[in-house]
Amino acid sequence: MHSIVVYCGSSPGTNSVYKEVAIELGEKLAAFNIRLIYGGGGFGLMGNVADAVMQNGGEVTGVIPNFLAELEVAHNTLTELHFVETMHERKFKMVQLAKGVITLPGGYGTFDELFEILAWRQLKLYDGPIVVINVNGYYDLMLQQLDRCVIDGFLKAENRALLIVAESVDEALFRIKEFWDQVY
Repeated sequence: MHSIVVYCGSSPGTNSVYKEVAIELGEKLAAFNIRLIYGGGGFGLMGNVADAVMQNGGEVTGVIPNFLAELEVAHNTLTELHFVETMHERKFKMVQLAKGVITLPGGYGTFDELFEILAWRQLKLYDGPIVVINVNGYYDLMLQQLDRCVIDGFLKAENRALLIVAESVDEALFRIKEFWDQVY
């Protein structure tokens, strides 16, 4: 595991546990010499993860569309920062650079990224592991909805299984390593 994409909110959320987990993830990525690939913003959980990686000697690559660079205020002290034209280019570039995806809590943008990469995995356009860290039960209702999709015949069970659910940072990193150990 040389690099992992992290999807998460550009806001901090209302519960401090989200920030704590974002910082823990950043610290552990740095400790395991895993490069963070993320959306390039400097605020919220995105900024927390990136700052924690850098403060612990790790490397961070941000990918941000030009139009968002001003809105989100691009994080300018990263190891590497790529500017792209569109959100689609951003998402494509991010997963090209990584060997796995971890998703923390977030809003529409985070859900968009998560569901698009799941669709790509289902269509075999992406072959890496996709993990959500279910911090504080944040994803419980989404997971119930995905189970309902299977029950009602809109999602095959094997495609539902493409989403790996972890309850902690350590479990998420372990599950990604385990995925690649089974492949190779």
